[in-house]
Amino acid sequence: MDEKYDVIVLGTGLKECILSGMLSVIGKKVLHMDRNKYYGGESASLTPIQQVFDHFSVNKTADYGRDRDWNVDLIPKFLMANGQLVKLLIYTGVTRYLEFKSVDGSYVLKGNKIYKVPADEKEALSTSLMGIFEKRRYRNFLVYVQEFDEADPKTYKDMNPDTNTAADLFAKFGLDGNTQDFTGHALALHLNDDYKSKPCKSLVSRCKLYFESLSRYGKTPYLYPLYGLGELPQGFARLSAIYGGTYMLDKPDCEIVTDDSGKVIGVKDKEGAMAQCDAVVCDPSYAPNKCKKVGQVVRAICIMNHPVPNTKDAESVQIIVPQGQVNRKDDIYICVVSSAHQVCAKGYYLAIVSTTVETSNPEAELEPGLNLLGPIIQKFVSVSDLFEPVVEETDSKIYVTKSYDATTHFETTCDDVLHTYKRIMGEEFDFSKVKHTEEQQQAA
Repeated sequence: MDEKYDVIVLGTGLKECILSGMLSVIGKKVLHMDRNKYYGGESASLTPIQQVFDHFSVNKTADYGRDRDWNVDLIPKFLMANGQLVKLLIYTGVTRYLEFKSVDGSYVLKGNKIYKVPADEKEALSTSLMGIFEKRRYRNFLVYVQEFDEADPKTYKDMNPDTNTAADLFAKFGLDGNTQDFTGHALALHLNDDYKSKPCKSLVSRCKLYFESLSRYGKTPYLYPLYGLGELPQGFARLSAIYGGTYMLDKPDCEIVTDDSGKVIGVKDKEGAMAQCDAVVCDPSYAPNKCKKVGQVVRAICIMNHPVPNTKDAESVQIIVPQGQVNRKDDIYICVVSSAHQVCAKGYYLAIVSTTVETSNPEAELEPGLNLLGPIIQKFVSVSDLFEPVVEETDSKIYVTKSYDATTHFETTCDDVLHTYKRIMGEEFDFSKVKHTEEQQQAA
């Protein structure tokens, strides 16, 4: 512990592991510590299934097949096939350690029924999400989105992407409220309707990402790693190790040490040994005095022995319940995976329903999502506080990541990772700096 490091990373959540890998790759000397004995922190995958029951203090009274067949994510999220996390995985070579499977279907709630989000022009023409005239208007909107090029003002078509709002863009094409709902929430993946009053370029770029990701695999834009998300932090940890990063698990009571001016000088363990450093990266639990609570997320992990009704027996789906459909301020997200992804025993399905808490009865807020699942064998409910840095200071050199939100995709997670990297380094992450060789990868 007497060595000097460029950066000490506290916590092995996915965000911290990605940052550890990124910083190691560009030549920083990194020490990575965690109070737990396992990787993943708040975003861990639990195995065997008994660990899930223990984690939620619930007695296991039934048989769920082979214990070791279960890898249950505490915070499940899908990867956009052309999204930021996949780009990070490819550029850093972490894909060598992982195997992915595409998600079968993407659905959205309209009224009291779920509809498949159209995956191609044929589905768009046949979907009952929209009437015949609305389909024509929507097709014109999609053509606009796909032809839009921020570098070419001719593609703006009388819209200013920086001053015209998303509401203005919807109005230009005459799209009704239901179409706006599934476009803004199931395609652009906005968390609520606040985006409508903001510049429309965000809506356009998010829709483009959806369709670019969709074109990679065809069924949906989403991917999910076999054996669960726990493989992701371990993959980035191995990357960091290749580039000289040091890992220490099972290190409780780590304390960030600062000088009289408040600038970090190191991290002390419970025995009093201190490792010196120039900067610390950590999740909110390691620096509570640097964070503020900004809300809560409620999640329900559900074990079922059947696919979700009205999804054509899909082995994996995402369902988004737009806030406007259920009189809420925030969307409800449903992520469903099965034995096809090696996360549960054959014949079982895992459905995770999540949303941002708005009332004093969080579990009841999940009901519109839970009601879509059919019979549930076992349910584990948790409420987590959402934290973010009080101020994005750089003087202390203590960089705190945000808590994981309710979304079932990784785009907001990656936004925070790349933003934190920029705060540390003072510049955007340059993917071209990542130089890995096959020999280095195989040596890991």
